[in-house]
Amino acid sequence: MSKVSNIQWLSARLRPAPMALTALTSALLLSACGGGGSDPAPSHVAAETARVTSPTPAATVPAPTVSVPSTTTTPTTAAGALPTDAIFAPTSFWYTPIPASVPLHPNSANFVTEFLRQKAAYYGTVNINTWSYASPVYVADAATPAAKVTYSNCQKKIYAETWLETQWANVPMPSYAAAADGTDSEMTVYQPSTDTLWEFWVAKQVDGQWQACWGGRMTNVSASDGTWPFPYGTTATGLPFMGGQITAEELSRGEIRHAIGISLVEAEAATIFSWPARRSDGFNPNSIANRIPEGLRFRLDPTIDVDALPMTTAGKIIAKAAQKYGFVVWDKAGAISLRAQNPKSYTALGQVNPYPVLFSGKPSYAVLDGFPWDRLQFLPMNYGKP
Repeated sequence: MSKVSNIQWLSARLRPAPMALTALTSALLLSACGGGGSDPAPSHVAAETARVTSPTPAATVPAPTVSVPSTTTTPTTAAGALPTDAIFAPTSFWYTPIPASVPLHPNSANFVTEFLRQKAAYYGTVNINTWSYASPVYVADAATPAAKVTYSNCQKKIYAETWLETQWANVPMPSYAAAADGTDSEMTVYQPSTDTLWEFWVAKQVDGQWQACWGGRMTNVSASDGTWPFPYGTTATGLPFMGGQITAEELSRGEIRHAIGISLVEAEAATIFSWPARRSDGFNPNSIANRIPEGLRFRLDPTIDVDALPMTTAGKIIAKAAQKYGFVVWDKAGAISLRAQNPKSYTALGQVNPYPVLFSGKPSYAVLDGFPWDRLQFLPMNYGKP
C-alpha cells in the first residue's frame, strides 16, 4: 500500500520529566495485561523510565498539520468524521452516549473511593500510555501483500492453538509495521477493504518472520458489537484497542466520539466481570470489598462545567468524552492509565509526532491534571447489554 495513504492514528511519547519528578517517572508503571486462550492472561508491569528513540523512518513524507483547539472551549459537535468514530457497528456500546439521567451502581460511591485509593497509592496520577503498552494501528490497503504470523507460544501452553494460527495465516502486513515498545509488544492491523481486524500480543519479527503469542482476527468488523469473540483479543477483557484508544486526530478535531478504555491496578476477581468484557484477569484472593470489576462502565458527572476546569486542552476533550460516553475498565496496569494510539503509526512513516503540541508540552502523566476524579459515577453491572 502507499505509505502516505495509511490512516494516521497515534499518541505522544512520554517526555523527559523535570528533575523534581524523576523519581515519579522512573517508578511509574504503565503496562497493561494481555494474552489469552484458556490460560489466565498474564500480567506485565514495566516502566517507561526514559526517553524512547523514535524508530528509523521507513520513508520521508510531509508532516501532518495539527490543529490545536481553543484552550477555553472544546466543541460538542465538531465537524469531520474520523474512522475511529465508526469502526464497529453504529449500535456498538463504544459509540452510544450515556443518558444524562441514568440509574447508578448501588455501590457507586464506594467504587469512587476505591478508584481514588488506587490513584493515590500508585503514583498519584492517571497516565496516558503512548510508546509502551498502547497499540500502533497499521491500515492495510487491498494491495498489501499477505504474510503468515506464526504462534510463538510464549506462555508455554501444553496444547496447540490451531484456530489462532488459522486466523493469522494471511495477514496484510505493511512492510514498515513495528510493534509497541514494552514487554506486551502490541500491534493492530486493520484492512477496510476486507472489513477485517487483527490484533497481536508479544509481536516480533524473528529472521524476517512475524510471530506473536496471542491476539486474533475479527471479520465483518463494521457489523461487530465492538468485542472480540471469546477468548480472542489482546486486552484482558477482549475489548479491542481500536474501540477505546484516544487518537491524535480526535484531539486535533476537539472531540472524542466513543467510550474510552481505562486500566486499573487492582480489580475484582476474574470470575466477576461486567459486560461488555468477555473475560477478566482480576485478582482478589482475599475478597477485599469494593474492588471494581473489569468491564464496568463509569462516567464523569455530566453536570460539571468542563471548560471551567484548570486542565489542558487535551484533558478537557477527554473529560467531555468521559461525560458523554464514559470509561470502560478493559485491563490492569501498574498505574491507572488510558491508552493513546501508539506514535509508531507515524514514525514508521517518517512523520513527526504531533502529541507534544496536543499535550500542551506536558508529559503524559500530567495531561489529566485537574480532572475531577472524585466526581465519577459508576453504572450498574452489565449496563447497556442487549
